[in-house]
Amino acid sequence: MSERAAPFCCPYCGDEDLRPSEEGSVRGEGAAWECRSCSRAFRLKFLGLLSQGLSASPSTSAGGAS
Repeated sequence: MSERAAPFCCPYCGDEDLRPSEEGSVRGEGAAWECRSCSRAFRLKFLGLLSQGLSASPSTSAGGAS
């Protein structure tokens, strides 16, 4: 897996004008990105995979209580 995953949009404003941050990324801390639209900086970090049992919870199944 790539150490640096590219986001599609800013998690704050939703704009797509993102650039990798000049700040060096440290392994395990996530990649730093900058949004040129709202002037925010953020990091992305892969946490892990969800188990298959978590994909469908009983509260979201069809035919639930009204």
